[in-house]
Amino acid sequence: MPAPVILWLRRDLRLSDHPALAAALAQGAPVIPVFIRDAGVDGLGAAPKFRLGLSLQALAGDLEAVGSRLILRAGPAREVLEDLARQTGAGAVHWSRLYDPETTERDSRVKSALRDAGLRATSHAGHLLFEPWEVETGQGGYYKVFTPMWRNVKDRDLPQPRPAPAHIPAPDRWPDSDRLADWQLGAAMDRGAAIVARHVDAGEAAALARLSVFIRDRAEDYARSRDFPGRDGTSDLSDHLSLGEISPRRCWHAALRAAQDGKAGAETFRKELVWREFAYHLMYHTPQLLDANWRPEWDGFDWDRDARSARVRAWKQGRTGVPFVDAAMRQMYVTGRMHNRARMIAASYLTKHLLCHWSIGAEWFRDCLVDWDVASNALGWQWVAGSGPDAAPYFRIFNPDTQAAKFDPGGSWRRAWIAEGQADPPQTARSWYAAIPRHWALSPDQPYPEPVVSLSDGRRAALEAYARHKVE
Repeated sequence: MPAPVILWLRRDLRLSDHPALAAALAQGAPVIPVFIRDAGVDGLGAAPKFRLGLSLQALAGDLEAVGSRLILRAGPAREVLEDLARQTGAGAVHWSRLYDPETTERDSRVKSALRDAGLRATSHAGHLLFEPWEVETGQGGYYKVFTPMWRNVKDRDLPQPRPAPAHIPAPDRWPDSDRLADWQLGAAMDRGAAIVARHVDAGEAAALARLSVFIRDRAEDYARSRDFPGRDGTSDLSDHLSLGEISPRRCWHAALRAAQDGKAGAETFRKELVWREFAYHLMYHTPQLLDANWRPEWDGFDWDRDARSARVRAWKQGRTGVPFVDAAMRQMYVTGRMHNRARMIAASYLTKHLLCHWSIGAEWFRDCLVDWDVASNALGWQWVAGSGPDAAPYFRIFNPDTQAAKFDPGGSWRRAWIAEGQADPPQTARSWYAAIPRHWALSPDQPYPEPVVSLSDGRRAALEAYARHKVE
């Protein structure tokens, strides 16, 4: 029997359309799937780590159904992989690429070390539609503006997604594995885990089902309905894409077929997939996107950087006194998600009306979102704050009240998440009190707070700060 092959799983927690898995199977040898709990996993925020645990549980079941199993190991990736290769006699390691600077640097070191140890070490595409070095402007650089990038890639041919294997050959003897329950990936969620779990459906089967429902029922009206937080107008695929439970290529081809069937919103959905690509390409080429102003001219802007201030606390707790913002923040705490329109309003309010630095919001989302994505989170916050790649960065100051009148005209979405003032608040609003930390000491019978700052005063202060910055 040929030497086993190690499949190092990361954010590619699926069996279908999986280039690294296909390459491992092509060797005609037993395949040993392994997930490593390293410093990167330990450093995840509470909600993303909790969501990862659910995904690993689902993947373990999928692997067992095709004659395989998921091996869990903890420690530095290089040491774990070398130790696993020694134990199993493996001759090769395959994995899917990731693109944040910390991971790419680590992967480069791991690949060199494995090759020095006599192993074949190969990384593969799969997390993106297009590799960041494969999409260039006419001058040869990366795209800094979304629309030209979209025009460049929208008509490119992409291979059809591959089906999942019916069987994965197993080794004669499986190596030892940690128990997923012992990792306690949801521990930091405390009592909120049980609340958020009601709104999560993890795994590849769930992802494929959601894609099918979206194409069948929502793609036609997607371009318009996706802006209304109270409607089922989005794909609900963000957490699946973040963890690689579904490939972007499968989503792309599903949208192409929907467009051929005359579903008008399918192209808008493809644009959203490319927006995700845009975030990753920017992160790859300009890694400062993650922790510094993408536009360095914003380094001197007078943002408040006190993450413990009273106004930041009010924003995090969904008690700013601005119902659209508060509903968004509470929805996130109950479901682990926030509607994209609501994200823009909540982010604009923090960075402009409250003049707080975008990194404060990015870090909070990193802790609270089950669909947290390293590149999309950073780009979204910088785009809204004005420090990112936006043609009109600062004068876009969303007014939460006018946004509410347009996208939640009857107020049903806000009432779904804000209990105060309602004689019989819905379960969604009451769930928030069961999910939040006890030390917040909040209850639905308390009065709704007065605004931290009036919308007119907040807008005026933001524009004055911008004017001072431009003068200086």
